[in-house]
Amino acid sequence: MSTTNHTALEQNGKATLYKNAVLDDIKLQDALNSINPKFGDFCTRVAGEAWGLPLIDQKTKALITIAIDVVNQDQVGTGSPFAAHVKMAMQQGATRAEIEELFLFMCVYAGFNKAAGCFGTLNDILNSNQ
Repeated sequence: MSTTNHTALEQNGKATLYKNAVLDDIKLQDALNSINPKFGDFCTRVAGEAWGLPLIDQKTKALITIAIDVVNQDQVGTGSPFAAHVKMAMQQGATRAEIEELFLFMCVYAGFNKAAGCFGTLNDILNSNQ
């Protein structure tokens, strides 16, 4: 596991932002480890390195990750990472409106049916957090 500094950043009084959305998020690491400790360690190391690449900001990477979930239809089912990716994007400053616009954009490139279920699942995720 990484021994990086786990200091959260704050911009414009908004979301808690991490310099690295994987290595700086202890709750995410704990959730990955709860699936399986070796899996959690592997994911944290490999994804943490990818999320540490400097040219694409954390919010954009999180939105890309959601887009990949749409294409792969990974928004439902046991062990689905979709909810974690939505929460990660919002921690990095993405808004519900931006995520919904991403789904509309994905209709064109991934298909309307693949994006359709994401709207309902997003509602479930965000309504369960209230």
